[in-house]
Amino acid sequence: MSFLEFKNVEYSYIGGDDEFISALKGVSFSVERGEFVALVGCNGSGKSTLARLCNGLLTPDSGEVTVDGKLTTDKSALFDIRKKIGIVFQNPDNQMVTTIVEDDVAFGPENLGLPPEEIRARVDWALKSVGMSEHATSGPFRLSGGQKQRVAIAGVLAIKPELMILDEATGMLDPTGRREVLDVVKKLNREENMAVIMITHFMEEAAAADRIIVLNKGAVAADGGKELFAAPDVFTAAGLDLPLYVRVAGRLNEIGMNIGCPLTVDEFAKAVADKINGRAGAKK
Repeated sequence: MSFLEFKNVEYSYIGGDDEFISALKGVSFSVERGEFVALVGCNGSGKSTLARLCNGLLTPDSGEVTVDGKLTTDKSALFDIRKKIGIVFQNPDNQMVTTIVEDDVAFGPENLGLPPEEIRARVDWALKSVGMSEHATSGPFRLSGGQKQRVAIAGVLAIKPELMILDEATGMLDPTGRREVLDVVKKLNREENMAVIMITHFMEEAAAADRIIVLNKGAVAADGGKELFAAPDVFTAAGLDLPLYVRVAGRLNEIGMNIGCPLTVDEFAKAVADKINGRAGAKK
């Protein structure tokens, strides 16, 4: 049994003219424990709606969403479901509820009714996991954007979810802040075996995942591994811009250089260097 499963999920909003606007159309997929999934799509593709359906913040118009075998439409299961799935949203300032970092991280465990010694242990562990222990007594609003988002992640971590969803959590950060958050997420996935759904439109982040789901106009356009980057039409059709090095690699492959499908700048540079050095050696 998959940990998270969507079965033919449909969801619509009511628009400004009281008309129904379809956000998700027959969406089906599953996520296993410990899996790292990137969910990509342009604005309006249904990514955030999907995130809110995962833990019962929204319920489907039709179809089913189950978490560890429990339906999100079962109100008696919601408390347990929301302990298992934590969501980090785009703006970290909207997720801060106290004036001290460690108090903010403790907010979730306190609401679970945990004993003080367990709360203390979870706060210390969560802050250490995201590299923010030295800021435990700082004011969160004096931190950088990347640091604030790491605190927000720590707040979710302290609940000890089995699946963390990052809903465009790096969207408001500069490149340094995005790298900080992505490094933390990869570490948690690797060392804590925490399942991750990273919702993003940054394809460099998607390349870090084990699996990529492409949403286009509310429907799943593709679901596969990193081999999807070798057939970029699925991304461009969904309104997504591939990184420059991926586009250049594709063009080099077309003219016969055959450097494969590098997923990072470093991989691209190494592939080109190896190909050039190989050709140079062959001429000697």
